[in-house]
Amino acid sequence: MTVNRTASTLVEVPRGLAGVVVTDTEVGDVRGSEGYYHYRQYSAVELARTRGFEDVWHLLVHGDLPDPGRAAAFAAETAVLRRLPEEVRAALPAVAAASGASGPLAGMRTALSLLGAARGLRPVYDIDADRRRADTVAACAAVPTLLTALYRLGRGLEPVEPRVDLPYAANYLYMLTGSEPDPRRARAVEQYLISTIDHGFNASTFTARVIASTGADVAACLVGAVGALSGPLHGGAPSRALDTLDAIGTPDRIDPWIRDRVRAGDRVMGFGHAVYRTEDPRSRMLREIAQGFGGPRVEFAVEVERQVERILAELKPGRELHTNVEFYAGVVMELCGLPREMFTPTFAAGRVIGWSANILEQAADSKIIRPVARYVGPEPEVTGKVTV
Repeated sequence: MTVNRTASTLVEVPRGLAGVVVTDTEVGDVRGSEGYYHYRQYSAVELARTRGFEDVWHLLVHGDLPDPGRAAAFAAETAVLRRLPEEVRAALPAVAAASGASGPLAGMRTALSLLGAARGLRPVYDIDADRRRADTVAACAAVPTLLTALYRLGRGLEPVEPRVDLPYAANYLYMLTGSEPDPRRARAVEQYLISTIDHGFNASTFTARVIASTGADVAACLVGAVGALSGPLHGGAPSRALDTLDAIGTPDRIDPWIRDRVRAGDRVMGFGHAVYRTEDPRSRMLREIAQGFGGPRVEFAVEVERQVERILAELKPGRELHTNVEFYAGVVMELCGLPREMFTPTFAAGRVIGWSANILEQAADSKIIRPVARYVGPEPEVTGKVTV
């Protein structure tokens, strides 16, 4: 005898949960058809143009933009948390050595687990809202220190101790290079970080929320998010977009190179987005930042964008394929002196704030996220007996 489970007992959903609403959120939203996204009630791009990173961090985890007094207090609070516990500092050389070619993002998964243990982070299910916020702030403040230390150790360099007198982005550049950051480049990196703090229910954000729904500690939630980000379908495209510029090489090669890739069915890195059907607003802002620096690299990138959009419109009519955030993010980060292997880790240094805001929101709901899968294998026997 076999068990018949009718398909009508389960709801039909699209692959990858595309377009499925899984919860309510006050963190932000992406309006793909409008080419607009926001954090809380504020335009994300406008925040990147007008506010500092710590202000937006405060908005995401506390729910409002701070006045000057509270902004200074919050910046001071986060700055002193940049220094790592001694147990974590001592372990980082081994973590960097074990990470090898996988790089700082892989090492950060281990380092975040160590940080959570060293700071005694408890399950979010067992602590109140204030303690949860404090745990996210402590973890987020340490992420740039972890990433830059792992990068430098992997190259035989001593980590650079964080400074409390520099804003988040400037301190990140200082710890990465060991030199006083150029204010203009620090501001460009800050604007990039702000523009990528949050962006809807992407894979890493959803992963963080699923783990938070189990009541796990903040470090566990962030480790899961980093793991999701490490996948090539989610993170890593900024460096690949630059690889595309390098492969094309000169303006006269743009048209044949792109046509060959499109006809072969290959993806052109830095173009197209799962949500936007218009120009990615982040790409527009980063293009402006890049053009503010100017130079042959920027001019070439703009020409590649122009020709690729023309070719894609011809070969894939009706698809509305434009540059996404990764295309000009790579250009801007290169202009600011960041090595390519640090592009995705730099993205994580901003997105960790968005992950944390979502963790806090999910932790306020005691319901575990527990969907079901549709079984499509052979029909099981009721007896459950195995015959030979």
